[in-house]
Parts: sequence; C-alpha cells; structure tokens
Amino acid sequence: MHLIAQARRSRIYAGWVSGASRTAEPGADDSQQWLDALRSSGAERDAALVRLHELLLRGARFETRRRRAGMGDVSNAELEDLAVQAADDAMVAILAKLDAFRGESRFTTWAYKFVLLEAGVKLRRRAWQGREVMLDAEAWPAFAASGPSAQQAVEDAELLEAIREAIATALTPHQREVFTALALNGVPIDVLSDRLGTNRGALYKTLHDARRKLRASLAMAGLSVADNQEMNA
Repeated sequence: MHLIAQARRSRIYAGWVSGASRTAEPGADDSQQWLDALRSSGAERDAALVRLHELLLRGARFETRRRRAGMGDVSNAELEDLAVQAADDAMVAILAKLDAFRGESRFTTWAYKFVLLEAGVKLRRRAWQGREVMLDAEAWPAFAASGPSAQQAVEDAELLEAIREAIATALTPHQREVFTALALNGVPIDVLSDRLGTNRGALYKTLHDARRKLRASLAMAGLSVADNQEMNA
C-alpha cells in the first residue's frame, strides 16, 4: 500500500511539475541556464534566486494543499507559513548542493524533490505536535484480526510472544525505544528525531541494527518474520 501511495503521489506531483514548467518564463527550465545564473553574481544571481524561490513556494503550496485534509484544525495561515519555511529551507539546501546536480533530470525536477521533502517533514512534524510519542516497549499497537483459522491464530500468538521476548532481551534500551516508536507505533522518523534530539541517519542505523538482532534471536528460536510483517516501520 505504501508503494502504491508513493507511486500515485509521484504521478500527481509529476503532473504539477509539468504544468509549472509550462508556466515558467522562457528558458527558465533549462538546467544549464539555472546553474549559470545561480553561480553568477550581482543582479543576475539575485533574479535567479527570486525565480527559484517562487518555483519552490508553488511546490510547497501544492504539497500543503494536497495534505490539507489530514492536518486537522491547522489554519490556512499556518499552512502558508509552513510552505514558506519549506521553500526557504529547500532553497538553502539546493544552493549548498549545486555541485551535486548531475543532469540526470531537469534542474527544476531535481529542485522540486527538495521542497517536496521539506514540506512533507514540516507537515508531519506539525501533525504530531502535542501528540505523545510511544517509546515504551510495552505499548504495543492493537493488530486487527482478519479471521484466521485456529491454527493460524495460535501460530501468530506464538510469534508475537517470541517477538516480545526478543525485544525485551536482545535489544538495548535505546534500540527498544526506536523500534517500538518506528516499527510498532508508526511514529514518523523525522518526528522521532526531534523528540530524541538526534538525526534520521542515526535512527535508521539503530532500527536496522534492532531488526537484525530480532531476526537473529527469532531464528535461534526456529521462527522468522517476513520483511513486510511487524518488524518493518
């Protein structure tokens, strides 16, 4: 389901990118022109910066509108502020990484990825603002029953109990916190990084190590968990 949603979002966003490119001024979507202007100085660079920020702001507004239904009582004024922040941060990141552009796509397409990421992070953080982040390994989510057979129910119960035991004995306290929040309770990784005062890379590493330990522990018990089951965030 995640991959389907991601593909659908990519198609929607690609359509917006195409439309935005058509409405840009002549030559504005030429990658080399963008690079030359942004690496220049004076009035030419200033004009390019203004044009880039306008493009990024349109992208950020598109993303905030797309996610509006899931943002509860967040006001339109706050969403606009988040869009401006996303455009600002995306532009800083783009300017710092101009040398990383390899021309595998148009410059505007490459730039839109930055603002899409920034907007998504800010919207997720805002959606979780004030919500409790469950770090307790005992705070397991309630898995929906799908009417399994008696034998399957017994096997599932045994597997879940084995996972509980492995989490309690095979993981460090920090690994238990990260695994519980990300893999069991669906906390967005950027939200968790804020709450724990760390970064996404460190959390991915912790989650990877936790999964590896759990799989090894379950394997020793003669059990296994597929990649798309409970141990995936």
